[in-house]
Amino acid sequence: MNKSMLTGVVLGAIAVTAIGGVAGYKALNPKPEFAEVLAAKPVTETVKTPRKECHDVVVNEQAPVKDSNRIAGTAIGAVAGGLLGHQIGGGTGRTLATVGGAAAGGYAGNQIQKNLQEKDTVSRTETRCKTVYESHTKTIGYDVRYRLGKEEGHVRMDHQPGSRIPVKDGQLQLDAPAEP
Repeated sequence: MNKSMLTGVVLGAIAVTAIGGVAGYKALNPKPEFAEVLAAKPVTETVKTPRKECHDVVVNEQAPVKDSNRIAGTAIGAVAGGLLGHQIGGGTGRTLATVGGAAAGGYAGNQIQKNLQEKDTVSRTETRCKTVYESHTKTIGYDVRYRLGKEEGHVRMDHQPGSRIPVKDGQLQLDAPAEP
C-alpha cells in the first residue's frame, strides 16, 4: 500500500468516526420537539363601548306674549275702575272717585293680565340624549408557564397553547399551532 492511499484510509476512518460520534451524541441527547405546558392563564382587559341613549321629554314654557306692555289689561281695568268710581259720590267727589277708580282699575287690570300671561304655557316635545358605556371583558392573550427539558419558563401567547408548544432549534414556536 502506498503512502497516499494509507493517508486517505486513515482520514476516511477519522471522518467516519467523527460523523458517527456526532450522530450517536444526537441520538443519545435529542433536542426536545415540544415544550410541556404546565399552566395557561387568560389575560383579559375590560373594554368600555360608548353608546348614545335618547328619549323624548315634554317641555312646558311660557307662551309668546303678544301685548308685553299689558296695554289691553290696563285699558280695560281703567275703564271698569272709572265706571265704578263714577257710581260713587257726587259733584267733585264723583270726579275724584272716577279718576281714582280708573287709576286703581288700570293697575288691577295690568296685574291681572300679567298673571294670565305668566300662566299661559305651551308644550313641546324635545329629544334629549346622553352617552352611556357598556363594559365587556376581552381576552388579549395567555400567560403560559412551560417546561423545556429541565428548565421552566414563562411566555405570553396570543392564543390558547394546548398541552404542548412546538420547539425548533431550541426555540419555542409561538406562532405555530399547539399540539394536543
